[in-house]
Amino acid sequence: MPLFSELNETQKLTVLCAQLAEDKLAENVSILDLSKIESSPADYFIIASCESENQILAITDLILANCVNYRLVKPKVEGLESPEWVLLDFFDLVVHILLKDNRNFYKIEKIWGDADFYKVNDDGDLLLSTFEEAMSIYE
Repeated sequence: MPLFSELNETQKLTVLCAQLAEDKLAENVSILDLSKIESSPADYFIIASCESENQILAITDLILANCVNYRLVKPKVEGLESPEWVLLDFFDLVVHILLKDNRNFYKIEKIWGDADFYKVNDDGDLLLSTFEEAMSIYE
């Protein structure tokens, strides 16, 4: 059962992007709800780990292709010149696609530990997670 009875457009985009990352076998895909944090740069972050730069590019391409297919606003994209960490900035949603080593080094979740943490299942339901669960991938 979804945590949100009705998803707004940003939440739908968040679920879509998280599912697309998982479709391309991204690991440890986390959704951070930053909407209640006054100084946050976006309402939602997605953070996903990849094994290779090619995988990062494949996920990026898939998300961008779906933006075209569904006539969504295309995000500002950063990091393609050296795809060890690509950002897709939709304004209210920022998707971070990182090499596993970079994610282990920066530990973005630790910076936003007061966020609400979620995972998404195959049905598009948001499942509540915890900061401790998010951080457990680094231990």
